[in-house]
Amino acid sequence: MFYTGAAPNQQAIPATDYFLDELGVEKFALLGTDYVYPRTTNNILESYLKSKGIAEEDIFVNYTPFGHSDWATIVADVVALGADGKQVGVISTINGDANIGFYKELAAAGISADDIPVVAFSVGEEELSGLDTSNLVGHLAAWNYFQSAESDDNTAFIETWKARMGEERVTNDPMEAHYIGFNMWVNAATEAETTDVDAVRTAMYGQTFPNLTGGTAEMLVNHHLSKPVLIGEITADGQFDIISQTSEVPGDAWTDYLPELAVLKSDWKDLGCGMYNTETETCVQIKSNY
Repeated sequence: MFYTGAAPNQQAIPATDYFLDELGVEKFALLGTDYVYPRTTNNILESYLKSKGIAEEDIFVNYTPFGHSDWATIVADVVALGADGKQVGVISTINGDANIGFYKELAAAGISADDIPVVAFSVGEEELSGLDTSNLVGHLAAWNYFQSAESDDNTAFIETWKARMGEERVTNDPMEAHYIGFNMWVNAATEAETTDVDAVRTAMYGQTFPNLTGGTAEMLVNHHLSKPVLIGEITADGQFDIISQTSEVPGDAWTDYLPELAVLKSDWKDLGCGMYNTETETCVQIKSNY
């Protein structure tokens, strides 16, 4: 298994840094849908924020079920965070249709992106397609690709996609991730002259392929890609104005901000292990009951 999507250090951590360094956010609302991805991400972010000097009482964490629609109380709680005049920001791992109600409630409360900015990790071009984005303009998303990225490869990719699927269709980050991963597999299988799993896996290490934002993706020995981190501001047409972009960031299989994971290293090429404990110098094995 090779991961072509973002690791937390390629999305959640840089987005949080943008809030801290560029927007001066001092209090954080971590709002997520109640399943493993938001809980894991927010667990990492809580620890990271505390390491940056953010007090526990200045971090509000809340989870809601899929499809949640009653946002009045939660939005009121977020607004109340800023009662002392400190800048509040929302880091959103809310998924699906619940986003519509959340942003509507923010607007109904008279809260703009200038008042309380929201950065989302699950809102992209496809999610915005066909929606009334008037309540979302100015809010942010963190991804590794946006359709609005300017490069010759991206222009060609968009043209090919729309020619096949229709002018109204949009591209998005998961599409670019798949495009990179598939092409890397093709190149690795060609190099190995076989589709044998072990041979292709070995040939994948160090594979490079142009991404659609003007850089180059590389497959690392921890089975993660190097990826740039982009912060985009939602525009009225459902696209993103890219306001920040980094160079390629190597994906980290294990976060440095949870002590039990910081000691782990993933190196499938030389160590043959995805969970190598650097303290005990042993490979951690996961046992299954199934």
